[in-house]
Amino acid sequence: MKNYLLPLLTMAILSITGCQQKQTATEPENPFFSEYTTPFQVPPFDKIDTSHYLPAFIEGIRQQAEEIAAITGNLDEPDFENTILAYDKSGKLLTRVSYVFYNLSGAHTNDQMQEIARKISPLMSKHQDDISMNPELFSRIRKVYEKRHESGLDDQQIRVVEKYYRDFERQGANLPAGQQKTLRKINEELAMLQVKFGENQLAEINKNFKLVIDKQEDLAGLPEGVIAAAAEAAKSTGDEGKWVFTLAKPSLIPFLQYADNRSLREKLYRGYFMRGNNDNASDNKQIVKDIVRLRAEKARLLGFDNFAAYVIDENMAKTTGNVDKFLNDLFRSALPVAKSDLAEMQKIAAAEGNSFKLESWDWWYYAEKLRKQKYDLDETQIKPYLKLENVRDGMFEVANKLYGITFTKLTNLPVYQKDVETFEVKEADGSHLGILYLDYFPRAEKSGGAWCTGFQSAGWENGKKVDPIVSIVCNFTPPSGNVPALLSWDETTTLFHEFGHALHGLFTEGRYTRTAGNVARDFVELPSQIMENWAGEPEVLRMYARHYETGEIIPDNLIEKLTNSSHFNQGFTTVEYIAASILDLDYHKLGTPAIIDDINAFEKEAMDRIGLIPEILPRYRTTYFSHIFDGGYAAGYYVYLWAAVLDSDAFDYFRQSGDIFNKELAAAFRKHCLAENGNDEGMEQYRKFRGQDPSQEPLLKKRGLK
Repeated sequence: MKNYLLPLLTMAILSITGCQQKQTATEPENPFFSEYTTPFQVPPFDKIDTSHYLPAFIEGIRQQAEEIAAITGNLDEPDFENTILAYDKSGKLLTRVSYVFYNLSGAHTNDQMQEIARKISPLMSKHQDDISMNPELFSRIRKVYEKRHESGLDDQQIRVVEKYYRDFERQGANLPAGQQKTLRKINEELAMLQVKFGENQLAEINKNFKLVIDKQEDLAGLPEGVIAAAAEAAKSTGDEGKWVFTLAKPSLIPFLQYADNRSLREKLYRGYFMRGNNDNASDNKQIVKDIVRLRAEKARLLGFDNFAAYVIDENMAKTTGNVDKFLNDLFRSALPVAKSDLAEMQKIAAAEGNSFKLESWDWWYYAEKLRKQKYDLDETQIKPYLKLENVRDGMFEVANKLYGITFTKLTNLPVYQKDVETFEVKEADGSHLGILYLDYFPRAEKSGGAWCTGFQSAGWENGKKVDPIVSIVCNFTPPSGNVPALLSWDETTTLFHEFGHALHGLFTEGRYTRTAGNVARDFVELPSQIMENWAGEPEVLRMYARHYETGEIIPDNLIEKLTNSSHFNQGFTTVEYIAASILDLDYHKLGTPAIIDDINAFEKEAMDRIGLIPEILPRYRTTYFSHIFDGGYAAGYYVYLWAAVLDSDAFDYFRQSGDIFNKELAAAFRKHCLAENGNDEGMEQYRKFRGQDPSQEPLLKKRGLK
């Protein structure tokens, strides 16, 4: 599934952390020290320099420490206004700089920013712990919590009180001083390890590997567009006159799909699946061991058997047993489908005169041949109709048909990189809703994958609405020569996916930071994944799929082939995903002491236990599993599939209505699952929209697993 680093809805409660080091705001040129004066108060990227971050973090830490001291020093009886609301509104400067720094750390980093991250990580960890383990602050919060039902609070105020009380409990507020000291040390170590894991991943993708081809015959089978892109890449790496392929998905996947040279497919894929596992300076094995050990110890301190139990306790699933059953049941349905596809692909290889047994680096290549054989369809037929700008406009039109909102391109907003686009989003009545940033293409300063985040969350301040500023970051196939950016089908659905997250951020409503848009991790992928369903609808394809040269609308016979092939390779897709989800849980279900002697042996044992066939690797192997080791999905990678049950059921509801743009259902979905989703538990909000519990049947049918 799609990478969702620093998700917008988590950023709304970003760890507002730091230390007690005192520094006054004596640098007026630092743009973080004053309100932004840019249009729509977007970050003034043209004025922000890397030298501004550290002073802003330190000053933000100091300011919030003062705000916390003012709360704890208040002699009045603790109540909602002077304790809960005061805390909810604290840390404004720290939040402002954090939004920009952490987003750009993923999207547009450099050596200086990485150094700053190493410096602020322990400061942020200490500051968060200083807040969450502050006995006076927790005492006040507890007093408000204990009398919440008799203080005249409304439902949302009660919910935010309960959320904060639970947060403090889960962050160690009830622990004795000695155990709090241990927890502080664990948190600081984890923060630094996660930073290092991410740095190593960036180095492995952008610095430590490239496949250089200097013989024309080694390009056999590759489409002209892929070859041209590799030639462009070679210019940027100093290999002009040759062809360069990298571990970035727009380069990797087409090579695996089409390159006839099997040994080169193996070389490139091995470079991909050995990331962080090469016993070099960027090796992640020891880091993983340390992270797993420390997380298990943290969970024990907080009263849980293991870290998975600690995480899932807050999710819709509630228990690790529920997640295990969910994944294992679907794995049993998907594995036979994957094996059947493998048998057919092996027959194709044999018919070509090959006696070798297919390996993992052969899957994409022979899957393409199988798709061609079964559906008379390959990726090269589709891509000319998927010009990036047309796909973008198509998803905007879908949102307009569903919700009435419009998107107007702006050219007067500062951006952090020249290729970034900005759009103003307006409601149907023309009123301003928010700003959307779109950052499409790979570059050396960007992490891999695709994600949605934001530079400002929706909310209220001093009775005035604060409008969201949302950002989508991708790594799509860039333009090459005279050919515009043409997306693969996976990239197309990825853009719709991240756009769903963006709509979630744009539509979120709520009076309080802690509850506005903040939902269980296994709910958060529902808004994104439901949008993928519209991407492949014939009615929608005719809206945006136009040939980049002729402007011809995608022909009906090609739409039919695409529709007929919708079940294709779903066994593989589901199996590789579940394998990674189980691997994640196996690490985080370890109790203390969580000592792992050999990471590779641990991974192999986990995959052997579930019967994963060697031709399929888990979607993310341990040493580059960024979702769980430096992202926010530890013990929670399963959530994409959990949410897939919800999104399939929800879209089936639209289908049953006879109109996939049913405005009444769209309004209900916006209200209960996007705008007010923080008002109650995830399943309750879903039931308000759907009128019943979700069924697995639509998902099984959609994936051809039933």
